[in-house]
Amino acid sequence: MHAYMIELISLMAIFSFAIVSPGADLAMVMRQALVHGRRQAIITSFGIGTALMFHVSYTILGLGLIISQSVYLFNIVKWLGVAYLVYIGIKALKAGRTEITVSAEAQGEAPKVQSALKAFTLGFAANALNPKAVFFFLSIFSTIVSAHTPMAIKFGYGTVMATCLIIWFVGVSAFMTTPRMRAAFSRASKWIDRTSGVVFIALGIKLATEKAA
Repeated sequence: MHAYMIELISLMAIFSFAIVSPGADLAMVMRQALVHGRRQAIITSFGIGTALMFHVSYTILGLGLIISQSVYLFNIVKWLGVAYLVYIGIKALKAGRTEITVSAEAQGEAPKVQSALKAFTLGFAANALNPKAVFFFLSIFSTIVSAHTPMAIKFGYGTVMATCLIIWFVGVSAFMTTPRMRAAFSRASKWIDRTSGVVFIALGIKLATEKAA
């Protein structure tokens, strides 16, 4: 159990930076809140979180298949994961301040009627079809989670990650749509990127120096 807790903490330490980094999901939830209202933005947040479980599911099942076929193939995937973490770490270090902007049209629009299904599908599709998520989850699961960790535990990790993602975007729906909060987040974005860059690179180096699986 102690080993599983360490794995979960390690996963969340990496994932937390990915959650708060400005991106397409953040812009979508903010626009949903401004144009369609807080309720629809929250529903979209649940769509994004559900899509995360989709990514986690095929990552876990795919890695399980690779491991069952060849430890050599698994180590190749693991090293590719290390390389990707270092890559996104360097990219984050080079990133400047991100302006969290919402179009004037969106800010001026009155709330529109949008079905719950449409709001959910919007969030799910946007995250599920994001190719960057494929590499991210493959990287962190192949490098942090042991090949011997039970499948149920791995899915438990994914559930915790999805829950935290939903909580973050529900918070965005409630608080990040005001100009003052957007400006404050924009000012902090550079340091969020720099810190996450250091974390990603440090993780990549640590994993690269560990004994192969």
